[in-house]
Amino acid sequence: MREIITLICTECKRKNYTTTKNKKNTKERLEMAKYCPWDRKHTKHKEEK
Repeated sequence: MREIITLICTECKRKNYTTTKNKKNTKERLEMAKYCPWDRKHTKHKEEK
């Protein structure tokens, strides 16, 4: 039931991370604070469409 999703940085718009989520339990899009190596700081990363 878990699906692989890609996280995109909201500032530089690059695909930095992949993770899994259970689509039955979590219907809305995932949003996490992760480190962006291109910006060299922690930024918000949102789930790709």
